[in-house]
Amino acid sequence: MKIVALSEVPHHASQITDWLWQAFGDGTSREFYDSIVRSSLNGADFPVTFVALDGDIPLGTVGFWRCDLISRQDLTPWVAALFVEESARGKGLSEALQQHVIDFAQQRGHDKLWLWSTFGGYYERFGWQYQCDALEFPDVRVKVYSREL
Repeated sequence: MKIVALSEVPHHASQITDWLWQAFGDGTSREFYDSIVRSSLNGADFPVTFVALDGDIPLGTVGFWRCDLISRQDLTPWVAALFVEESARGKGLSEALQQHVIDFAQQRGHDKLWLWSTFGGYYERFGWQYQCDALEFPDVRVKVYSREL
């Protein structure tokens, strides 16, 4: 298994878009997620999408975003859109994807990362610390976590 930037394997962009839309797109169009994924192909600092591959088969994805929570635009950068294909779950891939973004952020001089989740008890296992509750647009209560790098 290897983790690479989606820009290295752009032929997987449609699969990544489908995953994100199905996992996180309640009430949001597929085109919205396609826009995020496609914008990660332009070589800018943000967003960057990573893909975990077994050979050329995608197993999961994670993003490195400037902001992932409209109500907390004061916090940056973010681990975002973490998704692992169901058949690949329970094998440490989520942790590997998180660590990949942590390493990537450190290499770019960041000293802290943020993420949010609708549930608690998961990210704490990987060293994330709960900071506060916040609102995801328009009115979903979420938990905000940070991690010192």
